[in-house]
Amino acid sequence: MPEENKLEIMRHSASHIMAEAVEALFPGVKFGIGPAIEDGFYYDFDLPRPLTMDDLPAIEAKMKEIVAAGLKFERKEVSAKEALKLFAGQPYKIELINDLGADKVSLYTQGKFTDLCRGPHVKSSKDVKAFKLTSVAGAYWHGDEKRPMLQRIYGVAFDNQKELDEYIARIAEAAKRDHRKLGKELDLFSLHEEAGPGLVYWHPKGATVRQLIEDFWKTEHRRRGYDIVYSPHIAKVHLWETSGHWNFYRENMYSPMEIDEVEYVVKPMNCPFHILIYKTQLRSYRQLPLRYAELGTVYRYERSGVLHGLARVRGFTQDDAHIFCTPDQIEAEVTDVVELARFMMQTFGFEKYEMMLSTRPEKYAGELERWDMATDALRNVLENLHIDYKVDPGEGVFYGPKIDVKLKDALGRLWQGPTIQVDFNLPERFDVNYVAEDGQEHQVVMIHRTVLGSMERFFACLTEHYAGAFPLWLAPVQVVLIPIADRHTDYARKLFKDMRAKDVRVQLDDRSERMNLKIREAQLNKIPYMLVIGDKEIEKGTMSVRSRSGEDLGSLSYTDFMSRMKSLVESRELNKL
Repeated sequence: MPEENKLEIMRHSASHIMAEAVEALFPGVKFGIGPAIEDGFYYDFDLPRPLTMDDLPAIEAKMKEIVAAGLKFERKEVSAKEALKLFAGQPYKIELINDLGADKVSLYTQGKFTDLCRGPHVKSSKDVKAFKLTSVAGAYWHGDEKRPMLQRIYGVAFDNQKELDEYIARIAEAAKRDHRKLGKELDLFSLHEEAGPGLVYWHPKGATVRQLIEDFWKTEHRRRGYDIVYSPHIAKVHLWETSGHWNFYRENMYSPMEIDEVEYVVKPMNCPFHILIYKTQLRSYRQLPLRYAELGTVYRYERSGVLHGLARVRGFTQDDAHIFCTPDQIEAEVTDVVELARFMMQTFGFEKYEMMLSTRPEKYAGELERWDMATDALRNVLENLHIDYKVDPGEGVFYGPKIDVKLKDALGRLWQGPTIQVDFNLPERFDVNYVAEDGQEHQVVMIHRTVLGSMERFFACLTEHYAGAFPLWLAPVQVVLIPIADRHTDYARKLFKDMRAKDVRVQLDDRSERMNLKIREAQLNKIPYMLVIGDKEIEKGTMSVRSRSGEDLGSLSYTDFMSRMKSLVESRELNKL
């Protein structure tokens, strides 16, 4: 049996042991479900009182007693009718049995605890090795906000204590890097429940980093033959009916608003808008491929329970582009996009990533023959570039297959990044054509793509990857000038004005505070350079340079320091200061 399957079985068994422990401590508990998940398990409970983190040690201790007892997991099949009697007083289990609609169901028992489960499980509770309960959260039954709110206890489980300890250390490091925490500490962005969840407010420092990313993005796209466009935020519902989004994507779209007795909706996508721009002229094959790029803000409905900082929001900006090309240009264009995506990832410091080929979903539009042609084109590009990839069956979008790229951050976690989709469907729906060499109109092919993903999620990923210590070229504040005493302030101000005129993002800390305090605060704010100025520095025309890591870089002349800065910024150096 593969190792991951063994772990999954052990983790699922741990969830049953946790349920037994909770029942022992909270008689009368109602049980939901308890599956294995990545790295661990959870179980949903309907309890007479709210749980807190303070409850977890007692539950964990009871679990250890059950594990030590070596209780056997025993499987039994019973009729659905018998199961309904057995779980009388357990409304969620009764609902699950009825939903199964089967004549027989399987049960698993360890000790005095029996649960509805198809299994499999470990042979004995002693086979559940190193585990730890990690958190408590609310969870709607079946994820439905109209159903009861249950209490979910999460845990992790591994084969041995060493692996568990390593996991706990990674989680502790991840908590330090959490972009929501750093966003507040470094004054990068905020979210305001009173104004609407999932909507981001970019503060000056966060906005500076975003602008630097966007400026670089625009420059690279222009160099590679893209034209920058802008499009509205709303359109008539009819446009989304034509595109198919109204039928295939409606649960993620917001309710229409009425303007002059016509229904409009905020855009969840940019693609129909780029099609309208394309169709303002009759296009020749000589003009193709046409590449329209837009940092376009879109709005999609996400349930409140899944919103997560900048990583899952309701309003976000895609680094979007649509390429209009002929069928025989598909592979060359997709190849260029993959190369651009890899260049962008490398520039921002992401050397490791995973690529997925996502194929036709159950709910799709268009002809199977064209789906196969699009899928083959994506596969050919990946194989011709000798890129390792996995097939993700059924995870394409309704109008076409796609390549998905998952960025791997400094902790080895995966983030959704670039995506590339080949689409024959929308051009057909909108009758998007070009005049070919034969003088006849032929349908174009659309390639939808992002090379970063959404700006919000990419910023979250970037923040956590660098733990908020952005590379010099991206740092919102690159330098802080620290005069030691008031008599050094005028000289520091002259340097401040000159640096700012040279586009250095510089601050002057002329507060009447101790120098060491100013340095410490600059380090906590992850400012790359601290320039300390006193009598000796003014006399010699130098600065005492320190880095945010605490390293003393010695005394440098203003000219030498500025030259060093310019070199590191222009090369987009990621690690050196």
